[in-house]
Amino acid sequence: MRPARAADVADIVRIQIDTWRAAYTDFLPTEALDSVTPELATAQWAAAVDAAPSPQHRVLVAQERDSVVGFAAAEPDPDDPGSQVIAVMLVEPRWGRRGHGSRLLAAVADLARQDGIQRLTAWVFERDRASVAFYESAGWSRDGWIRTLDAADTPVREVRLHTALTEEAA
Repeated sequence: MRPARAADVADIVRIQIDTWRAAYTDFLPTEALDSVTPELATAQWAAAVDAAPSPQHRVLVAQERDSVVGFAAAEPDPDDPGSQVIAVMLVEPRWGRRGHGSRLLAAVADLARQDGIQRLTAWVFERDRASVAFYESAGWSRDGWIRTLDAADTPVREVRLHTALTEEAA
């Protein structure tokens, strides 16, 4: 695990687009998946990596040998100053079940603790059972919050999971 660099942006984009198209086709409409073009994603990830709005905005990558195989992005929660949100965490399916997701999650938590963050949250597609199960296996739990996104005129529900990083937040 390490902070992302400008040279990683192409890999981050490839992982995001390929993973979303492989994992989310059952519950996201094709129009929504197709709206994330390589050009759009490249511009957004380049900005996130090269010009983060604050030191608490982070993009980390997971590597196996010389290959970037996954990434995570975390940012301060605008509604809760003591919390940070994992905006996205993806590992290429072909590199799954090797501990990369767990190491990314641990790295995000370690950096958040260093920043004095008390709680981490993540919004996950409700029908993404693999991701919900992953977070729950790491000790996270649902906090009861649900939101509905408009994905190309199709409502898609997300559940929020959370974990306490300090005893005060537990």
